[in-house]
Amino acid sequence: MMNEFDIIKKFFQQQSIHRKDVILGSGDDCALLKSPPDQLLAVSMDTLISGVHFPKDLSAYEIGYKSLAVNLSDLAAMGAIPAWFTCGLSLPDFDEDWCKEFSRGLFDLANQYHIELIGGDLTRSKILSITIQAHGFVPKELALRRDGAKIGDKIYISGKLGHAILKNYYHRPEPRINLGLALRGKAHSCIDISDGLIADLSHILESSKLGASIYMDKIPVVHQDALISGDDYELCFTARAELNLESDPKLSEYNISCIGQMESQKGLRIYQPDGALWIPEKSGYQHF
Repeated sequence: MMNEFDIIKKFFQQQSIHRKDVILGSGDDCALLKSPPDQLLAVSMDTLISGVHFPKDLSAYEIGYKSLAVNLSDLAAMGAIPAWFTCGLSLPDFDEDWCKEFSRGLFDLANQYHIELIGGDLTRSKILSITIQAHGFVPKELALRRDGAKIGDKIYISGKLGHAILKNYYHRPEPRINLGLALRGKAHSCIDISDGLIADLSHILESSKLGASIYMDKIPVVHQDALISGDDYELCFTARAELNLESDPKLSEYNISCIGQMESQKGLRIYQPDGALWIPEKSGYQHF
């Protein structure tokens, strides 16, 4: 039977990525890291629990992949370049095959974005739980925030919404890291769509102390409940109208759609194709 340290060494200290800004990584009491002097450190953390954030029979590979992807999506929304992450893993029982596949899913995505695992924790628990904290860098003047929207800004989203509903669960979201970098200096505000468009756009409105109107016939969806469903991990952002980001050739690969505009009148107004206001029964996913 492998002990805690054997498991860590075999499955979580074998990553091929070794960054120069990691002075001392996994295997000591703390990691020692070197941040660029001209960059802000962006930090995000998410916990995923079996039966809540993913089905209990989901493959270990997809659990590992998604656990990191949801954190990288937060970094994307800030316009940050991923650098490091930690992983806290609570297991009901040790299963060597499960750990092998979990770490493979985790590192397949980590290697894609050149992000290094720098430490974490392994413990026994009654329920499978994964907590990942991701770190990235962004220049102070280019950080994308929720509180920067301006009156008259166009509101945009990337991609189509609702994939998570159609596929029951959407387990391999692609973090929009490159889109977040492309929006530096263009977007006034940004957020990732993890809890549903209405819920997440409302965070921008609250932080920016503004309101907005959006139009259902301008929102590309693959399911009618897409506006209130989570797990899409696309980006919602605002930018001044004259930029016309839908026609920006540098953003063409991200399928950008303008869905409305920011306004001085507080609140979110959602217009149906016939011009009538639509009042949703709920705004999006909530933990409590």
